[in-house]
Amino acid sequence: MNRLYLVLLLCTLHLQGQNPETPVSKTNWQLFTYDIATVFEGVGYAYSRPLHWKGKQWATFGAVMGGTGMLYLVDQETSDFLRRQREGVPQFIRDYGTNFGSPQYNYMFTGGVYLTGLFTKDEKLRRMGVLLLSSATAAGLLQQITKSLVGRARPTSGKDKDSFDPFNSDRLYHSFPSGHVLLAFSNAYAIAKAFKSPWVKAGIYTVGLVPGVSRLWDGEHWLSDVALGVAISIFTVESIDRYLDKKYDKKYNQQEKKLSWDLNISPRHVGITARF
Repeated sequence: MNRLYLVLLLCTLHLQGQNPETPVSKTNWQLFTYDIATVFEGVGYAYSRPLHWKGKQWATFGAVMGGTGMLYLVDQETSDFLRRQREGVPQFIRDYGTNFGSPQYNYMFTGGVYLTGLFTKDEKLRRMGVLLLSSATAAGLLQQITKSLVGRARPTSGKDKDSFDPFNSDRLYHSFPSGHVLLAFSNAYAIAKAFKSPWVKAGIYTVGLVPGVSRLWDGEHWLSDVALGVAISIFTVESIDRYLDKKYDKKYNQQEKKLSWDLNISPRHVGITARF
């Protein structure tokens, strides 16, 4: 009988040690394949959002297009002014603006963030990396298609702001919208989501806008190209971030307040107001 009690005791201890609610640890390869699939799913989700827009979303879209149109009216004047300021800008700022918005540097940075999260098994950082990669891919592909379809001449081409030649393969006709802005500000906007302080967010946004301003100094883009790039970046990151809520349990900032953007247009000014 004592032996029977001993066997029952050992079985009980064994069963207690097998907690069915304990999550099974996944390998890096399993996490990697899941995340890469999620990157492409996020891209598809962002592209499908206009099919689900309602009145408020279409009103916002109309306001963005209207604001871009108003900036288009002063593109020539703003470009002439900003290009004259170029030589007064420190070289390291100009270099940062040119390099950080380029695809190769962008994917080196976003890939580094993701791989750090993967190898440390930090789900919050992995999610941030997926958001960065997915946003950059969605925005980058969109701007490549749009540039070819629109065929707007860059300021450096010597043409005016009204010069368009759709499907022209020459890069001098790939001005609208700004790819550097799409990549750089998508990164900044996504990273800022990890912080609660509005001052920190504003600082990150400012750093993210440097590549766009740099492209204006260099005459690579018009002001309306840059403004639309910022708007597309915000839309893309917000869409994909919402999708990732369904794919990951942890978020980098669980108590993050929603950020709203208002486009203010009047006969005398055009501006964007952010509410934290």
